[in-house]
Amino acid sequence: MPSSGHEEELVKPSFERILITNDDGINASGLRHLKAIADKLSGDVWIVAPINEQSGAGHSLSLTKPIRVRNIGEKTFGVDGTPTDCVMMGLNHLVTGKRPTLVLSGVNRGINLGEDVTYSGTVAGAMEGALAGLPAIALSQQRKPDTRSADWDVLLAHGERVIRAVVAEGWPKNTFMNINFPSCEVDDVKGMQVTEQGWRDLNELQVQENYDPRGYPYYWFGLTRGFENPGEGTDLKAIHDKFVSISPLHLQLTHFETKDRLKAKLDEMF
Repeated sequence: MPSSGHEEELVKPSFERILITNDDGINASGLRHLKAIADKLSGDVWIVAPINEQSGAGHSLSLTKPIRVRNIGEKTFGVDGTPTDCVMMGLNHLVTGKRPTLVLSGVNRGINLGEDVTYSGTVAGAMEGALAGLPAIALSQQRKPDTRSADWDVLLAHGERVIRAVVAEGWPKNTFMNINFPSCEVDDVKGMQVTEQGWRDLNELQVQENYDPRGYPYYWFGLTRGFENPGEGTDLKAIHDKFVSISPLHLQLTHFETKDRLKAKLDEMF
């Protein structure tokens, strides 16, 4: 990405205090597995996660309804809201004393690659941590082919090691990590690749129409995702080739090349 001309401030992650969230909900298997991994990394792990599934919520924030919180257990809270709500509540109200030193979001049941990062509540949980100035990681596990279930063996075999590896390196402020684990036999994982966000060449939105008991129509979205020719060096290609994909994502959305070109043109005109 072209530089904005400012030196990027580095944040140094640590495992001193970890905040976990997700978008699959407080009772999701992926959250349970992430808690088990986090307990190996830190003796101070907090969970603030949605009470209900929030897949596809993106970086949405609840502004038109009150936020309700349930104390599920020690250092564990369920929030009636989005992953963004959860991180905000955790950092500003629920996690008492010192701030977390690392935010982990996931582990999502299903990959979050390419343009899906703009929809993903899992990615948004990490994004909100980064916006708060904290190092953050989103984690997702590819589902088994043609099923809704996930095989967590690759995550359980490699998750702790991958998290330790990226945390040891650190990354700039306003950047967070998006990590995806392939669905395959553990012995078939070829390694880790640092990747860029890819772009799918197969997308299809399915709109299913049905009727409620009173005869009113309702609609349900179904999104088919695929890729025929994933680009080299992308997250899509890495997962396709059975690598763990590690993508550093940045909160700076300005397209600097277009900005400079447009500025030069408008300066010329006016």
